[in-house]
Amino acid sequence: MTPRRITPGLAGAPTDVDVVVIGLGVTGAGVALDAASRGLSVLAVDAHDLAFGTSRFSSKLVHGGLRYLASGQVAIAHESAVERGILMETTAPHLTRPLPSLIPLAPGVSRPMGLLAGAGFLGGDLLRRAARTSADTLPRPRRLTAAEARRLAPPLRTDGLRGGLLGWDGQLEDDARLVTTIARTAAERGAAVHTHARVLSATGTAVELRDELTGAPLSVTCRTVVNAAGVWAGDLVDDVRLRPSRGTHLVLRAEALPKLSVAVFAPIPGETNRFVLVLPQPDGQFYVGLTDEPVDGPVPDVAEPTEVEIGFLLDVVSASFSRQLRRSDVVGAFAGLRPLLDGGEGSTADLSRKHAVLTSRTGVVTIVGGKLTTYRRMAEDAVDAAVASAGLAAGPCVTATLPLLGAAPREALAEEAARAGSPGAARLVRRYGADAGLALTAAVEASGWSEAELLAPIAPGHPTIPTVWAELFFGITHEGAADVADLLDRRTRIGLVPDDRAVALPAAERVLEACRNPRRSGETRA
Repeated sequence: MTPRRITPGLAGAPTDVDVVVIGLGVTGAGVALDAASRGLSVLAVDAHDLAFGTSRFSSKLVHGGLRYLASGQVAIAHESAVERGILMETTAPHLTRPLPSLIPLAPGVSRPMGLLAGAGFLGGDLLRRAARTSADTLPRPRRLTAAEARRLAPPLRTDGLRGGLLGWDGQLEDDARLVTTIARTAAERGAAVHTHARVLSATGTAVELRDELTGAPLSVTCRTVVNAAGVWAGDLVDDVRLRPSRGTHLVLRAEALPKLSVAVFAPIPGETNRFVLVLPQPDGQFYVGLTDEPVDGPVPDVAEPTEVEIGFLLDVVSASFSRQLRRSDVVGAFAGLRPLLDGGEGSTADLSRKHAVLTSRTGVVTIVGGKLTTYRRMAEDAVDAAVASAGLAAGPCVTATLPLLGAAPREALAEEAARAGSPGAARLVRRYGADAGLALTAAVEASGWSEAELLAPIAPGHPTIPTVWAELFFGITHEGAADVADLLDRRTRIGLVPDDRAVALPAAERVLEACRNPRRSGETRA
């Protein structure tokens, strides 16, 4: 099949395919890649954009299933550990990194709770070994002295600190970047990936679409349909019952917790195995999360954090640090909705994260539940079910050994970043891996600017916005960005901080205009 690029709208979309995939979050993008890599013809669509929903509002972690192990969900914990290893060592080493995580043994952590947490870290290491993930990728956990804990996390509250527990998990460069890269890889394998294309109706063999950019309708005939619409899956299939749960995160600047370079697990009062996480990010910010609140009523396009949740997160985290965090420290906040299967009564925090594949009366295959880390296995199970239901001739699943675009050994990428001639060039390596050169070349061709200009920050004088011009151009040329929101809220994550978004807005508008009017794109930035 001829490689494609991600396309906003339905221009050029096929009208007869083997598989239509509805939804382009991490699971839908994974389904598109899985199906295309088995030799099936694929049309994958989303009413909005890549990673528009839950997939851009995660904790940006590649979890090993520690929490599930603590609650006795051993099978889910093992699956998570296996999928984490595949992501970190095979499919996306360029988009993942080991994250050291510290549980401070402070007065708020009783000795029995500390023993339980330590046993959990050891159990997590057993999962790592069972998943055959190298200790070079994720080192073994260990106990720290109080002095070691203070050195790793200088802002910690030191009164009564007895030491700490240090474990390791995986962290993403960015969740939306993972989704975009999966979608690009699916397109490179021949899938037709179209954003801003809304599904009006669907059966197992036909889908009615509307181009959200032009309003034009399109009818598509297919052999099978996979519904990967997440929390909106029930809008397409009546007999899918979900119970969404809202997870809220805060965004803090680096100066709120100076010199903190490890994740910190802050214990939630009254809970034995639940924590609020303080997560350092590649660009110097911190994400603090997360909550687990049931959501009733219609599902919104974008969930909004509540002030109650923000206050809860600040209070829990402040108990572990020497400085009381204030509402003014919060420069951004975001919330995502988990598509949990309705299990009846009880807290959403207690609902299983196990995924499920359901087939409707009309033949639509729906994949729900699960979590970001296990997207690949979810996609495999969904495609298996769709292929069996439709009687399609397809090859075996190969995604466990199929590197995403830009993948390369982590050590090689570190050396390449070290050799980069500028911070901007090193940033492209960090964000695109081995495709850094492609991103820069594509930006040169689209803009007519010099490499030096494209590697410069889009907002000089604003160190909290390290995004370079090449990222915006590549977002349009190869990643299907159609508007300012696509660029600032998903291809980059500038939009997580409203003040930064306002500063970056003129740059995004300028790049969009340059790509729409290529005759003027040869102008320099000056």
